[in-house]
Amino acid sequence: MSQNKHTLIAFYQAFQKLDYQTMASCYHEKAEFKDEVFDLKGQEINAMWHMLCDKATDFTLSFDIDESSNELKVNWQANYLFSQTGRPVENKITASFKFKDGKIIKHTDEFDFWRWSRQALGVPGYLMGWSPMLRSKVSNMANKNLMKFIEKKYD
Repeated sequence: MSQNKHTLIAFYQAFQKLDYQTMASCYHEKAEFKDEVFDLKGQEINAMWHMLCDKATDFTLSFDIDESSNELKVNWQANYLFSQTGRPVENKITASFKFKDGKIIKHTDEFDFWRWSRQALGVPGYLMGWSPMLRSKVSNMANKNLMKFIEKKYD
């Protein structure tokens, strides 16, 4: 098994246990992370996983590592209650990775934001989840919450 695959297995097994410290150890210090809501670097990534693990309710995660291309990809699914509304979410994500020194240097998660917003936000997500305006609003709120979390936990 390659070192990179071993790193991904360790990362997602830690995620299943909401072990943000082990997750953080899988990232290179100069890592970058991007998804439909966040665009983060370095320690911000670790803080995001810490925040999400702390807030997780009724959380389960499954994953499958795809080695069919030159780049390792992971198809994963998280089931949880969205902390802002208490609504159940089943989020299906495709993650792509780049590695440096056996650690994740670039992590990109892609998911259907409209599908997510319909589940997490209900009617507003159904009506506006397709729009850049709602995506921007959710992203701004999530990033603001992350900065508050960092101030509280890391300062």
